[in-house]
Amino acid sequence: MLRLASILYSLIGSSLAGVGVIAVLVAGFVSVKAILLAAAAGAVLGLPVAWLVARQLYQNSAH
Repeated sequence: MLRLASILYSLIGSSLAGVGVIAVLVAGFVSVKAILLAAAAGAVLGLPVAWLVARQLYQNSAH
């Protein structure tokens, strides 16, 4: 499951980081610090999301 979660993280983490950066820019925060924090927060949030998605995929494939 770790391999699947790693593959999913490469997609989910970068997507959430991009969404975070876009949200910060739309909100008007254009400093480098705000952009980097949003990207980092999205990347960190991607870890549990990827793990949960991988777990759901494994559970659904067993049935």
